Amino acid sequence: MSSVSDLRRILATCRTIAVVGLSPQWHRPSFFAAKYMQAHGWRIVPVNPQASEILGEPSYPTLTAAAQALAARGERIDMVDCFRKTEDIGPIADEAIAIGANCLWQQIGVVNEAAADKARAAGLETVMDRCVKIEHARLFGGLNWAGVNTRVISAKRPQQLPY
Repeated sequence: MSSVSDLRRILATCRTIAVVGLSPQWHRPSFFAAKYMQAHGWRIVPVNPQASEILGEPSYPTLTAAAQALAARGERIDMVDCFRKTEDIGPIADEAIAIGANCLWQQIGVVNEAAADKARAAGLETVMDRCVKIEHARLFGGLNWAGVNTRVISAKRPQQLPY
């Protein structure tokens, strides 16, 4: 389990995020989370073999291909954010280790202890069963991005519309 200080440090230092399983469909959770992080200053690197471009960024078929393309420009992937099934995380963890990522992040509902142990043993930070977007909003004050913070505090019942 990651502490609040660990999550803050990870989100503050990992500025380039490879999102494995990022969907090009606007209504999918991976798209919304990546768009939020991109809007808040993170570099998003889509990893999806079915798409050529997502969120204005080229999409790569594998994490290794993404890392090689960034390395050619003198950049690197800091975090690998996994929007894949739990059973798919093992090979992704292997790739994250091979490319020298700093963090392996498994999204809500994704908990692969063996992959996390392997990543930890290789020196990567690991986070499981949490959402990057939700944690950023919770820890850095971004809950209003989706309209949650209306800045209205009232005990009054809202008036019913006449229709």
